[in-house]
Amino acid sequence: MMINCIAVDDEPIALNLISSYIEQTPFLELAAKCSSAITALKFIHEQPQVQLVFLDIRMADLSGMELARIIDQSANKKQLRIIFTTAYDQYALEGYKVAALDYLVKPFSFVDFSKAAAKALEYFSMFEDTRPTPAPLPVKEKEYLYLKVEYQLVKVDTDDILYIEGLKDYVKVYLQNEPKPLLTLTSLKTLEERLHGQHFMRLHRSYIVALDKIKAVTKSSVQIGAKVIQVSEQYREVFADYLQKWG
Repeated sequence: MMINCIAVDDEPIALNLISSYIEQTPFLELAAKCSSAITALKFIHEQPQVQLVFLDIRMADLSGMELARIIDQSANKKQLRIIFTTAYDQYALEGYKVAALDYLVKPFSFVDFSKAAAKALEYFSMFEDTRPTPAPLPVKEKEYLYLKVEYQLVKVDTDDILYIEGLKDYVKVYLQNEPKPLLTLTSLKTLEERLHGQHFMRLHRSYIVALDKIKAVTKSSVQIGAKVIQVSEQYREVFADYLQKWG
């Protein structure tokens, strides 16, 4: 896993050193270098994906310990943790009060830094393992029509339907990848009632179309493949509502 982190220190040399350590660590991603706690606080607020803060303590305006207390009182304190990097070891006890993952005393080596980073990796790995697994998205069940075609009953996947044309007592069902439509003895109204309303729309006394197969639209027609179907006056209002989705 990758841990998004920021380095916070008001001393440019120390800030650059910590940043270089982060960049040398394979599982750490440096999101920002901040020269003050106030800048860091603003960045954390704007970038909630930040997980780890390498934080100096003695800084002007807002100290690192004050920033740590703000983080410790926030709603996302479990997702945002701190490793202190300071020249003063007397703050160690206060550091643990705000649940810091580690406390590095300057000057520290890359080996020391790596040990602290490993603690962060262990923490965030455990945190990921304890997060509830999101429920899987429901799988759309296929819908079928059973049509009487000549002397047999044909099973038709509704996802394959392009459009349906009514011809008095018969209808023609045009399908994807089929050169000829299926001719069945039924009415357009009967099929309209059997098809799911969210996926199909009647646009004409003689036509029902599959909405996801529409290639192009005008104010009064739709195109499916090479076929252009006019929208009759009776269905203009419903079609106008649909047109709004096309922007």
